[in-house]
Amino acid sequence: MQNIFLESHNIKNQHFGFGQFNYHLIKGLYNANVTDFKMTLHAKNTQPLKSEYGSYFNYKKYYSFRRNAPFLIRKKYDLWHCLNQNIKIEPYHDIPYLLTVHDVNFVEEVSSDMSHKHNVRFQEKLDRSHAITYISNYAKASTHEHFNIPDVPEYVIHNGNPILDIEIPQNYKPEQLTTAPFLFSIGEFSERKNFHALVKMLEFLPEYHLILSGKNNTDYANGTLQKTIAQLGLQDRVLITGKISELDKQYYLQNCEAFVFPSLREGFGIPPIEAMRFGKPVFLSNNTSLPEIGGEHAFYWDNYDPDYMAKVMQDGLNTFNNNKDTLSQNYINHAKSFNWDNAAEKYIKAYRDLLGK
Repeated sequence: MQNIFLESHNIKNQHFGFGQFNYHLIKGLYNANVTDFKMTLHAKNTQPLKSEYGSYFNYKKYYSFRRNAPFLIRKKYDLWHCLNQNIKIEPYHDIPYLLTVHDVNFVEEVSSDMSHKHNVRFQEKLDRSHAITYISNYAKASTHEHFNIPDVPEYVIHNGNPILDIEIPQNYKPEQLTTAPFLFSIGEFSERKNFHALVKMLEFLPEYHLILSGKNNTDYANGTLQKTIAQLGLQDRVLITGKISELDKQYYLQNCEAFVFPSLREGFGIPPIEAMRFGKPVFLSNNTSLPEIGGEHAFYWDNYDPDYMAKVMQDGLNTFNNNKDTLSQNYINHAKSFNWDNAAEKYIKAYRDLLGK
């Protein structure tokens, strides 16, 4: 039986987008119950995967030293799927190779010099690919803008929404909470997430508090963000939770007045889709993949002037509250259209195309 190697070791950290992508795609592949080929998962800790999926997958333990040429994985698989464009683990043999591209934000965030080692390594991954999948049309367009794409099949396969069912116990509340109506956002605290723009906007929305969740032990969190909060004297209105549980996230999504996401660059952007699953209005940057993912019923900021952002918020919330039932259902329907099982079926089709099935 043909065997596909899934380079999936990023599953180890599910507080980040790559880890979430790995976990939910693998779960979708499991739900598909394919019988015409076998898949091997690559992970540092394989035991939790074996407990969840049993013998459906094969398993190979990840070791970081395999990034080095003398220690490359020698087994000759029938297809290698690189689930993240930044992965350094590569096959030893010249075998069919599928690359998934999430974004090329590193061109702006690391170096725009195409001779930089990061860009050279990515071009090499493109060159060895026999097919390429992108998580959004934006990711495809920006990759074509900056890199030379080989003449191979290309697929755009949107991520799914990881929140299918809302499961919050009655009377559940997070330990960290505000008593005022609040806006909510989540993500790693970085310049790209642009959270300080929300703090500046908050000065013009005195009736609201702001809850920010995610990895916050970063230079941006301790620098730009905290400086902005202090300068505006908003310490009592901005709650920074750090990383949160799935239950806490669902509580904040269910109980916020709106989800706010002023990100500068996104290859996809799952959090807005998660918020829509709760029927909540979402306010997004009008750039990169976000209009593609947010759809026609989201509200968009064209710039980050705080007074302007507050006006968009006020007008959008008025529009939403005047037609709440219809718009909430539109959001829920839109969120449900992003489905990991459907995404997995599209990856399976790409696998079969490459395997010659």
